[in-house]
Amino acid sequence: MDAKSDRADRLRGEAGNPALHPVMTDTAPPTAAEADDGGTEQNASGTPDDEDDVLIDTTVSTGGDGGSTVRSDTVIESRNLEVHYGDEQALKPTTMEIPERRVTAIIGPSGCGKSTFLRCINRMNDLIDGCTVDGELRFRGKNVYDEDVDPVALRRTIGMVFQKPNPFPKSIKDNVAYGLEVQDMDVDVDAAVEKALKRAALWDEVKDQLDSSGLDLSGGQQQRLCIARAIAPDPEVILMDEPASALDPVATSKVEDLIEELSEDYTVVVVTHNMQQAARISDKTAVFLTGGELVEFDDTQTIFENPNDDRVEDYITGKFG
Repeated sequence: MDAKSDRADRLRGEAGNPALHPVMTDTAPPTAAEADDGGTEQNASGTPDDEDDVLIDTTVSTGGDGGSTVRSDTVIESRNLEVHYGDEQALKPTTMEIPERRVTAIIGPSGCGKSTFLRCINRMNDLIDGCTVDGELRFRGKNVYDEDVDPVALRRTIGMVFQKPNPFPKSIKDNVAYGLEVQDMDVDVDAAVEKALKRAALWDEVKDQLDSSGLDLSGGQQQRLCIARAIAPDPEVILMDEPASALDPVATSKVEDLIEELSEDYTVVVVTHNMQQAARISDKTAVFLTGGELVEFDDTQTIFENPNDDRVEDYITGKFG
């Protein structure tokens, strides 16, 4: 059985297993007031499944007028997606396609809907009281808000790393192995931990202290440990909410290099306030502006060198934001 079929089997089986549901968050969900500020201290990653394997189709008909077809390299697609926190609209109707195995950056000023959109991808907004989501967010052609989609299993396919490093009060090894164990994955744990730490560019620094607490690591090492924990169960997508904003320049550089390397195997979506960072690491860039409006989404070079919207140029050149 190939890896994608195995992921599909797990999603079906996990939908009805409530014992697995508590493992999806590391801390309490953000409040509505905190919802689009980033800094939510949670990690989630997962492995999906749907009865007809629709989540793993790479080309699907969108139906509707004309029966249009999503390009085969599109892994995530939003269609008129909008979000409210109570009566406040946090995200205006948003439509865009995120390509597979590329780095997509989401930039914009504070409170513009960046983190709100990111959390829609793996339904972390479900954990916020008063949050309502309309429209569609499709992962491999399947609307993740359909009633038959288990959000817990979804988050095992779409991992997440947040702004503030949040290692568990466990050993380095146990931090990385946590997702493997709670999912009861039939793998060589030691080998999987080593592989994840190597992918996170942390193995050489910690291989002789795997039994030491993850809390004893530096901030940059803790963030890479959280990345290792997110990728250990082998998700397809990694969401990062300002993963380097709390780090020093050296640690930030390491995380940026890591993001580029991870895109060889994963689809990476990164929210950042740092426009230079977005220009350095991403293939595609989405620009949200105040009011939760997606103003422009294009190749990163186009966004930074020849944007179509004057507001994007004004934002990038520092006239506001």
